[in-house]
Amino acid sequence: MDHAAGARELKVLGAWASPFVLRVRVALHLKGLDYEYVEEDLVNKSELLLASNPVHEKVPVLLHAGRPVCESLLILEYLDDAFPGAGPPLLPADPLGRAAARFWAAFVDGELLSSWLAIHASATEEEKAAAVARTLAAVDTLEGALADADAEQGEGWFGGGGVGLVDVVLGGFVPAIQASEPTTGLRVVDPARAPRLAAWVDRFCALDAARAAMPPVERLVEMGKKRLAEAHAEAAPPEADK
Repeated sequence: MDHAAGARELKVLGAWASPFVLRVRVALHLKGLDYEYVEEDLVNKSELLLASNPVHEKVPVLLHAGRPVCESLLILEYLDDAFPGAGPPLLPADPLGRAAARFWAAFVDGELLSSWLAIHASATEEEKAAAVARTLAAVDTLEGALADADAEQGEGWFGGGGVGLVDVVLGGFVPAIQASEPTTGLRVVDPARAPRLAAWVDRFCALDAARAAMPPVERLVEMGKKRLAEAHAEAAPPEADK
């Protein structure tokens, strides 16, 4: 297959701040695949997005020769399958390694992401404390998984010998997690608590593929502050008539 020709048929429908979109774009850069990026207005979604993902109406969507692939984890595996000779494979060749990578990718979304989102959605201090504890427990688990991968390959990546599926999946959340620190007061990846994971964050952010796709953390911080102010304004009781 002519990978360059196939790459010219790639289009990503996304939103600049989405961690799920970021992981897809990082993967495309890792594989050296050219693509067109289309920024979506998620308030006024385009007809192309609605037609491409009519079930969830969400980004990211990868269009390959006009045919859509939805859901970021599925898109990452699709890139491996559709462009087997382009860049490093995200999944290992052996079935056991592939199963392990899928397990940890699901853990990132099911445990780390969900608990981190719960911090922002907490209505009480008790709920927030529980969400913080669950988030840090997920970080501890990932620190252990990274230590195990390091013991086998010594490369500092979840993918063992190089950047793999889990690295890309977790890496998509790095800017959002960093940007949340000023509003939550929580340093999710603290070098004192998770030194391997903190070093991994630095390595990931230094990748050319990550630098080409990552949004500025400062812009994410400003967006977060704006949303927090809007939420406080909506929650405030109306002023009494004078």
